[in-house]
Order: sequence, then structure tokens, then C-alpha cells
Amino acid sequence: MQKLRTDFYERDDVVQIAKDLLGKYIITKFDQQTTVGRIVETEAYAGIIDKASHAYNNRRTARTEVMFGPAGVSYVYLCYGIHHLFNVVCNVKDKPDAVLIRGIEPVEGINVMLRRFNKEKADSSIGRGPGNVSKALGISTKHTGLPLQSKEIWLAADNAATSFNILTSPRIGVDYAGDHAQWLYRFFIKNHPQVSKHALNKTAISLF
Repeated sequence: MQKLRTDFYERDDVVQIAKDLLGKYIITKFDQQTTVGRIVETEAYAGIIDKASHAYNNRRTARTEVMFGPAGVSYVYLCYGIHHLFNVVCNVKDKPDAVLIRGIEPVEGINVMLRRFNKEKADSSIGRGPGNVSKALGISTKHTGLPLQSKEIWLAADNAATSFNILTSPRIGVDYAGDHAQWLYRFFIKNHPQVSKHALNKTAISLF
């Protein structure tokens, strides 16, 4: 597998990046333990124009400042005081787009993931939902700001010819964003077990 280059993240179309991330891989190496997950579900957040984004209306805080920096770094925040949610920072400096990784298919280091979940046997809950993505891969808020070409965490693509059907729907859990909550900014691989089980799946639109 080859690491994604910085220019992959520097594009100004966060929706296209969210789609392009499907099928790519996240690799982490913490404490000599390597885990790999294939991305199966994403959500795009369009920076300062997007009411669902933490950076909406140019909101700059200690937490969101990383979003205003260079592309190709991690943005990890705590949700409900429990879940560490992993995002990919996109676009260019001062244009704080990001993609939330909502689901991964475990590929390598599954025994490590099982220990992190305190499970003996793998099931579809490992890597399903953004909190479980970070838990499976060992990612936490202490990793926010890490370049995604580092030795600890990176994203990659392989040369295998793979095909899958992509569906799109509104994002999950952003009702506070008003009409922006209806934007079709969530993308996922059809019928994949690690995709969030949600009512929106039944009305999702097929892209290809």
C-alpha cells in the first residue's frame, strides 16, 4: 500500500474527498502494535459555510484551530465525554474542511482490536460507528494534529482493482444544523456490516 500524498487532502472539494476515502486504509502503529482498517463510511464537513461543522462561521477555538492549519493532519475530538472521533483535515490553510471517518472494516491487527474492545471474537461492532473506529485503531484526542503521513498514523491506498456501490444520505446526529442537516454529505459502501445501522440507510441514494 502507498501512503496518500498531501495533495490528496489539499483539494477544495471536501465532498469528493469524502467519497474518495471509501476503500482507502487507515494504518496505526502505537506501542509496536499495528492495526489496519479499510474505510467504509465517511461524512464531509464544509468548514465555515457548514452549520454542522465545528468551524462554522469561522469559529476558532483551542480545539478547532487544527482545522484551520494545513491539510493532511488528524482532528480528533471527544464526543459526549466518551467517544474519540477521528477526522481528516482537508483543503488549505484557513479553509477548515474535514471528513469524519464513521466506519472501518478491520483488516490487520484484529487481535489487538479485540483486546481494545475486551472481546474474544470479532463481530460487526468493531469499527462500526465513529467512536468504534477510533477505539479499534487506538486513536484518541492526544493524536489530534498528527500528520497523516507520520510513523504513527497514516492513510494509504492499494493497487488492487476493487469495486463497490456507494450510497449517500444526510449526515447522522447533526439536527442542530437546521437545513444543513439535510445535505447529502454522508457516504458509505452499500450493505457493508461495518456501516452504521440507521434509518437513513433505507432512503439513501445510490451514486454508483
